[in-house]
Amino acid sequence: MTAVAAEAPRVRLRLDRWELGGAFADLGVLVPIAVALIVTNGLSPTAVLLPAGLLYVAAGLVYRLPVPVQPLKAFGAIAIAEGLGAGEIAAGSLLMGAIFVALGASGLIDLAARAFPKPLVRGVQLTVGLLFLKIAWGLVTAPPASFDRHGVPTALLGLLALVVLATLSLRRRLPIALALVGVAVAVIAFTEGGAVALGPSALELPTLGGAAFWTALTVLVLPQLPLSFANSCLATADAARTYFGAAASRVTPGRLAATFGTANLLSGAIGGMPVCHGAGGLTAHYSFGARTGGAPIVIGVTLLAAALGIGAGLGVLLAAFPLSILAGLLAGAGVLHIGLLRDLERGPALALAAGIGVLGLLTNIAVGLVAGLVVWWGGRALLALRRRRSL
Repeated sequence: MTAVAAEAPRVRLRLDRWELGGAFADLGVLVPIAVALIVTNGLSPTAVLLPAGLLYVAAGLVYRLPVPVQPLKAFGAIAIAEGLGAGEIAAGSLLMGAIFVALGASGLIDLAARAFPKPLVRGVQLTVGLLFLKIAWGLVTAPPASFDRHGVPTALLGLLALVVLATLSLRRRLPIALALVGVAVAVIAFTEGGAVALGPSALELPTLGGAAFWTALTVLVLPQLPLSFANSCLATADAARTYFGAAASRVTPGRLAATFGTANLLSGAIGGMPVCHGAGGLTAHYSFGARTGGAPIVIGVTLLAAALGIGAGLGVLLAAFPLSILAGLLAGAGVLHIGLLRDLERGPALALAAGIGVLGLLTNIAVGLVAGLVVWWGGRALLALRRRRSL
């Protein structure tokens, strides 16, 4: 532990209504990917939620702030699109876990983080905010086949999502996210409550081999690595410092890599969903009321209870989660996350962040980040060269 971390003020955990409201604000990312991995890829519902729940509880206790837990988004999207089996997904989780535990323990991530100034990190965060809006739009206009739309037409679904987004403006006075999740639970109970199967779903050890690891490395891990470095480590640590100041000194890129890397070793061992941290999730928890590690502990315990108590029927229940509420929560988090750009001065810094954000949205975060690095450090190298010539 560094001296800075040792001197950090200790945050007292809270479990008030604001922590409860903020705890469930990031379901818009977790639920769609979890449902797709269960329905499309055949993962055990208990295995899907168990690593996420354990990492949430650990994050609350270790960081004592609302550090989020999310699925590996690029990893999950590719696995779903390619219809990969539990073996390839487990191999990818193990590789991601081993890589990031090693990077976190060695201090290499913290060292590399010094090369990324604030405009570059804000550009990554802008990409994440825009992606949240894009995913929310997709949930409404092209609902995943794995979800039950409850017979709601697309136009009405979009209107309901806008209503949800509008109600989030009340977040400063009311724990509105908690109320929205309560509505979602009521809808699920009304539509699927009679069909709940109790107990955990079966856990099967994944079948691993050289072919599974090679497919995982080339198809899943390599596209995900730069995204996890940029968003799960750099951008999450920066967002924590922005929101919590000195209290976030424990939230370093290296520690974040170590915690979600460890969770992925567990996920791979039981054939579960690969997980990470994420700057957008931190904004979601914070913006809807969470201020301490109480929020991640609440959602973590909830996920563990669901995994172990109703895991056998969890696929059906999650698929009944109202898409309008998921889309509204996700869009709200996206809008608020984009607001992190406010602390950049107008001019080159803001222009660079905006360029990275748009390029990242149109291609991927890694491309935007690399382009930003070239522009930032290339510009400084040219400026230094001109100064030398002028002497």
